Amino acid sequence: MAEHDGGVAPEQLAEGLLLKELEAIHRTRHETLLHGSEDALRTHTQRMTELEGEYLRRHPDRAPVAGRTRSGARARGTEG
Repeated sequence: MAEHDGGVAPEQLAEGLLLKELEAIHRTRHETLLHGSEDALRTHTQRMTELEGEYLRRHPDRAPVAGRTRSGARARGTEG
């Protein structure tokens, strides 16, 4: 697949580069939401969705950390 306006197609990224792109896009998300134009937010959302989708496609059996599940969140709510 060819490059598009949003960078290299996620399926073409090596694993390390995919993770690096995901880290970068998540780091810039809040600032884009608060201060980006509608077009910038739309583009950011599209790229983030593409990258996350590729990660999930590559790792369909990833094991969630217990604290990041509903039951784990409920358990945290009863502590203290």
